[in-house]
Amino acid sequence: MIKVGVTGQAGFVGTHLSNHLELQPNVFERIPFEDSFFEREDQLRAFVKRCDVIVHLAAMNRHPDPRVIRDTNIRLVKQLIEVMEREGVTPHVLFSSSIQEEKDNEYGKSKREGRALLEEWARRNGASFTGMVVPNVYGPFGRPNYNSFIATFCYKLTHGEIPKVLQDGNVKLIHVGSLCNHVLGKIQEIKEGNRNMVECDEVPWDFEKKVTEILALLENYKELYFDKGIIPVLRNRDEVNLFNTFRSYIDHGTHFPVKLKKHEDERGIFVETIRLGVGGQVSFSTTVSGVTRGNHYHTRKIERFTVIRGKARIQLRRVGFDEVLNFDLDEKDPAYVDMPVWYTHNIMNTGEEELYTQFWINEWYDPEDGDTYFEKV
Repeated sequence: MIKVGVTGQAGFVGTHLSNHLELQPNVFERIPFEDSFFEREDQLRAFVKRCDVIVHLAAMNRHPDPRVIRDTNIRLVKQLIEVMEREGVTPHVLFSSSIQEEKDNEYGKSKREGRALLEEWARRNGASFTGMVVPNVYGPFGRPNYNSFIATFCYKLTHGEIPKVLQDGNVKLIHVGSLCNHVLGKIQEIKEGNRNMVECDEVPWDFEKKVTEILALLENYKELYFDKGIIPVLRNRDEVNLFNTFRSYIDHGTHFPVKLKKHEDERGIFVETIRLGVGGQVSFSTTVSGVTRGNHYHTRKIERFTVIRGKARIQLRRVGFDEVLNFDLDEKDPAYVDMPVWYTHNIMNTGEEELYTQFWINEWYDPEDGDTYFEKV
């Protein structure tokens, strides 16, 4: 197995990359890292000695004083280099730089200079190095007002605020999942013996759009999905990724379960469970009393659960966290719960009768695409 350490493991990209490493336990061993290691040299030295590969993500993106950004990011690179040289180790280092390298701001300068310092280290020590020039990264769980303007827009739209476009223009964007897959591909190249190389890797972006065009899509998701429960038109995987990113900023504990309108007369009841701007698959299951289904999570799939007969408890827990959200559904009060990406989930029959549950899965889900990973709530 390849032993991979990720500095900045607790950050936005670091969390996703760590999760992707855990999905392939027979290929990668993730070496634990904490931000405090940069304050404790013994811990940092022990960390670098254990790694075949180090993905250096730790960095500061924003600060009121731009000089602090530059000084911090350069200091972290120099600390890493100093410790590796002291220990006499040469793991392959992948450095997350940015397309902002070409801009005249302190963050861009720090990334450009940090990449140059690591290139010099690699050549001086006969090591291998990949300097990744990364487009603007977005995806679930990014910090608003810090990681991405998309994170800021999504947070504001789902929390009663109005986002504003400060500067419009075309933006090259990569989904965090695409970036993680790119990094894992680079690591696999190293395993296959491509050592002693120093390269600049311009990471390809997924798509390019104007800021105003992205905001228009997110506002559409807010109006249709957040306000009305309608799954909007999703024309390609990039829009699915944007939609799932938007959904990740919803306060699931207060938003779900969403009540459904029930039409009742002498014949019985009629309930519309989902209205779609996309296709998809609708199915149902029966579950005997006391039995729990699920205990897995998805990285891309969009799902809706609706109880049409009986009583059930749906549980959600974000991967890597302990908090469990419980939602009790009953056929007498029709409601639905949608499954967020990267949330392990299950459904239990809490009644005495057989439970009937209806499921909808979005059309972009490919059953052979490896999107289901088992883990208990």
